[in-house]
Amino acid sequence: MNWTVYLSGEIHTDWREQIKKGTDELGLSITYTSAVTDHEASDAAGDHLGKDENNFWRDHKSSKVNSIRTKNLIEKCDIAVVRFGDKYKQWNAAFDAGYCAALGKPYIALHDESIIHPLKEVDGAAMAWAQTPEQVVETLNYVISA
Repeated sequence: MNWTVYLSGEIHTDWREQIKKGTDELGLSITYTSAVTDHEASDAAGDHLGKDENNFWRDHKSSKVNSIRTKNLIEKCDIAVVRFGDKYKQWNAAFDAGYCAALGKPYIALHDESIIHPLKEVDGAAMAWAQTPEQVVETLNYVISA
């Protein structure tokens, strides 16, 4: 079986590449999907729909265009990995985790120990909490290969 894994969250480090490299080295059959990771492109996703004087409406349109992709990819995935970094608040990642939970999609929360408390509800619905991409790789290996 080929698994589809949706990678959500923080875009400022190479955690996605680390997971892909690790699972490739294990020969796991995984197709990865993700939200748009180019911050500027994501912010401009709705710009083609017309210029707005207020940033609220620009963000509103772009978030709706982005959600077309996100909603469909989450619905089609077998499992998601939701990464929370320590530099920025990833509200979109929390929303993705909530959407996974609402759909009954299993997900792995990925973050360090310093943000356990603010993510207690996210972690409570997760099937696993990992602190490193290597732990995600080990979890995927067990789930897919067992």
